Amino acid sequence: MGGVNYVSRRRAALQPEEPDEESWEELVLLPPPRPLASAAAGSWGGQEAPGAMLGKGAGGSGAKPAKPSFVSYVSPEEIHIKEPIEKEVNLHLLPGELLLCEANTVLKCVQEDGSNRGACGKLICTNFKIAFLGDESASDDNEPEFKNKIIGENDITLHCIDHIYGVYDEKKKSLSGQLKKYPDKLIIYCKDLRVFHFCLRYTKEEEVKRIVSGIVHHSQTPKLLKRLFLFSYATAAPTNADTQNQTVMFDAIKDWREELERTKGNMKYKVLSANEAYKVSEKLPLYFVVPMSLSEERILQYQGRGIPIWCWSCHNGASLLKMSAFPKEQEDNTSQMHKIFLDGVYKTINKPPYEVLKTDDLSSSLPSLQDIQAAYTRFKQLFLIDNNSTDFWDTDVKWFSLLESTNWLEIVRRCLKKAIEVVEYLEEQNTNVLLVEENASDLCCVISSLVQVMMDSHYRTKFGFQSLIQKEWVMGGHCFLDRCNHLRQNDKEEAPVFLLFLDCVWQLVQQYPPAFEFTETYLTVLSDSLYIPIFSTFFFNSQHQKDANMSGEGHNAQSSHFRFLTVWDWSVQFEPKAQVLLNNPLYVDKPKLDKSQRKTTRFKHHRQLSLPLTQTKSSPKRGFFREETDHFIKNILGKRISKLINSSDELHNNFSEFYDSWHCKPVDFHGLLLPHIEGPGIKVWAQRYLRWIPEAQLLGGGTVATATKILDMIEEVQRLQKKMDEKHSPTVTQGREALPMLRNSARLSSLFPFALLQRHSLKPVLPTSTWKDLEDEDDLAKRDDEFVDLSEVI
Repeated sequence: MGGVNYVSRRRAALQPEEPDEESWEELVLLPPPRPLASAAAGSWGGQEAPGAMLGKGAGGSGAKPAKPSFVSYVSPEEIHIKEPIEKEVNLHLLPGELLLCEANTVLKCVQEDGSNRGACGKLICTNFKIAFLGDESASDDNEPEFKNKIIGENDITLHCIDHIYGVYDEKKKSLSGQLKKYPDKLIIYCKDLRVFHFCLRYTKEEEVKRIVSGIVHHSQTPKLLKRLFLFSYATAAPTNADTQNQTVMFDAIKDWREELERTKGNMKYKVLSANEAYKVSEKLPLYFVVPMSLSEERILQYQGRGIPIWCWSCHNGASLLKMSAFPKEQEDNTSQMHKIFLDGVYKTINKPPYEVLKTDDLSSSLPSLQDIQAAYTRFKQLFLIDNNSTDFWDTDVKWFSLLESTNWLEIVRRCLKKAIEVVEYLEEQNTNVLLVEENASDLCCVISSLVQVMMDSHYRTKFGFQSLIQKEWVMGGHCFLDRCNHLRQNDKEEAPVFLLFLDCVWQLVQQYPPAFEFTETYLTVLSDSLYIPIFSTFFFNSQHQKDANMSGEGHNAQSSHFRFLTVWDWSVQFEPKAQVLLNNPLYVDKPKLDKSQRKTTRFKHHRQLSLPLTQTKSSPKRGFFREETDHFIKNILGKRISKLINSSDELHNNFSEFYDSWHCKPVDFHGLLLPHIEGPGIKVWAQRYLRWIPEAQLLGGGTVATATKILDMIEEVQRLQKKMDEKHSPTVTQGREALPMLRNSARLSSLFPFALLQRHSLKPVLPTSTWKDLEDEDDLAKRDDEFVDLSEVI
């Protein structure tokens, strides 16, 4: 089998629509008047056995489904009993995990080949997760090689639940608080963009009340910090410290001193221990770095506000600093005192041996947290597909306009552009840069981390990247608890700031893969780990908050002190074979200059995942494209897009000259990296946002196919080297564990490893009704095909 063969969508739209199959929701269950021989023999009137599949459906939301022609005379309870006992799945509970409620005879809707399958099983709720235990879970035939040991395919941690909806008489309603009426169907939207549909129509009424009330209460009700499962797990789990973890945690003064020495910043900056016992500020870490010329009295004067805190030093001596700003709305006397204080600080650090200082107020140059949250809320709606192909292909018709209207990619581009501006000051102008923000714990973390990833190859290794997150985010006081809304106490504080940073890093990873020791899969599982409450890394607002909650309520010494896990111990989530996929086998160990860094060609049958460069001001036009279906779309995937964009109008002269001159040179993967931020250089992170949508996957396509070919060549080179020098055979064969998993790339999905094997869906199911609403068939027939690839017809 080769790649997926796509024909023109317009041509497909002209083909007659296939009749809808019966929906599993419409299955009629009546008392059995007499036993059926066909049922005992396993034949259900030409249908599959209900235990395996309770009907199929097209899953559309347009036309009313046809009246079912098949009537089952066997109750769901009888169907369940007929299943072999050995297929029953036992619930696996983690240490400290308690079963709260459960419901039997629940149907989980599973999408396959554009139709819906109903898998019968048990829905349970614990103090850690919601889990569906069905027959598909018991089969080892489709056991994924990339498997999370904590979270299964049908598991949802309570913190990963975004919204819960109930379906009443085909109407969807949000569920919260006390319920007076219980729905026939439960829909759960997850923060990792999974969508689960559970039919409760055949479940006992008492079980429906318990499971729905339990899920709504334990996932949506505000919580106290120590009621999180994090503390239950830390109390009950055995201590198993990761001694092999090389990540620098920056919780000791020696970590900061070693970082200063590594970056040659120890000549101008010093590590302070004045915040031990949090005497200076509860928002600052125990140890932090400041300019040597600053006195301790100044640092203690305003609880750390107005103090430039060191982040990183460039090779030329210029440094990146950050500062918590004073509140803007204050009395005149207080404001004047703050101004005098800041003037004194600036004079101290704006003279030799320090470089010239450039101050950048991020609150005025970047979007607010509210804007970021609003943009992501619109953006994620494009990928929360309600289990049918129609919803997906309806968005495809206006994909560019919908994508642009979210403004998410524009925010990603603006963050990368701001980071490049800071790089230009540090690298080209040899100027210190001071990033200013209200608490220096949100956008300061994003920009300072991006600058260090671009300029320091150490932070492009896996352990270096993890150390960077520890330094700038965890010890930097980013409010993970509030920004992820783990306690469900204040929706106004929620904002995907850390996800925005990971998205920006992914843009760099996909543009310069050999420069990073980790893969996009690593970034994806890292974003998923935000919602797994057994790791303390992303569940506190500050180091002080964590330290203040380290003591337990036990009487003995062992139970009175919590031992939290760190997310950097990947062995907790993945087996060694799966961890291989987190490491980039194409990582360049030594500096290597290519003749040119050519842009990779995009697969023609990909949905376009990037937008042309747009102005910050909203356009008076409805979207970037005047006509969604005009001739311009045909050329959007080609080379003409680069000619249509003139980025120099927006970028100032120094920045533009620095940016353009760097991109004219060969890329040093161990040197400075600048991302492409114009036009289609900014793309949608497909592996994270599209991995649960079967229609968006390409069988044997995507980056997996390219990586497989390269790995095959690497393996062949290593075999030749092994024959030449058999003495080094152990080291030669090391690190090739990922190859067996990628061996049959023709059967792998483009969103591997999250969508391992594409089910036999060779073409998308396009709803013809949608196309008929847009244009007449005569107009469609006159148009040329966008692209036709029929070279590999099966």
